[in-house]
Amino acid sequence: MLLIARLIILAVLLFLAFVFVMFFCLLRPMHRNNVHVVAKIFSSVAPVLGIKVITRVHPVSDMPQPCIYLANHQNNFDLFTHTSAVPKGTVSLGKKSLAWMPLFGQIYWLSGNILIDRKNRHSAFDTMAKTVEKMKTKLLSVWIFPEGTRSRGRGLLPFKVGAFHTAIAAQVPVVPVLASCQNHIKLNRWNNGVVIVEMMTPMPTEGLTKNDVKAFSAEVHETMSARLVELNKEALALNQAVKN
Repeated sequence: MLLIARLIILAVLLFLAFVFVMFFCLLRPMHRNNVHVVAKIFSSVAPVLGIKVITRVHPVSDMPQPCIYLANHQNNFDLFTHTSAVPKGTVSLGKKSLAWMPLFGQIYWLSGNILIDRKNRHSAFDTMAKTVEKMKTKLLSVWIFPEGTRSRGRGLLPFKVGAFHTAIAAQVPVVPVLASCQNHIKLNRWNNGVVIVEMMTPMPTEGLTKNDVKAFSAEVHETMSARLVELNKEALALNQAVKN
């Protein structure tokens, strides 16, 4: 019964959110803060799913300096957890195919997000070059899931290097963002416990070149992997404390 009720409530809330956001983005298409507003709306749905999100942001998110946020990508619940940490002046990078999804795709595009055709190498490079230019001229930050796919409880998957090429080309810092394990979330359970979303200390790219991409990518992956283990332990302890 809870599952059915929650699905109905979730469907209604998402439909209303989509309608509101569609009109909102039509009034100011491609605005630099559209993604931030949309993210706040989706993150507000977390309590409906029985999720308590603890968000820890870094002061860098309040500064005008552009950067690249690198977030771990677990499952569809990222839409309600990671979104709590999306700062102003930030857009995300997504697959070009998203544009064809009814409602969501149109909102994603109107919000000002960047669409990339990963199957077309030349097009992808051109998109990333334009992204670097936008970051420099418009002081936009970019939110990227460097794993390129959902991990679904398999830990932090290997990173694709596109985000690191972009960060180094723009000479902007990389800011890791981690959400603790979300495998415990079930729609037929009233209380789905705690998910911690943490924005880590920025990792600078000044002085790095394209020859440093692989090494820098490995360093960031190692740093994020180690912190994710710690966050998972902390979240697990909090969830166990609630049960007791």
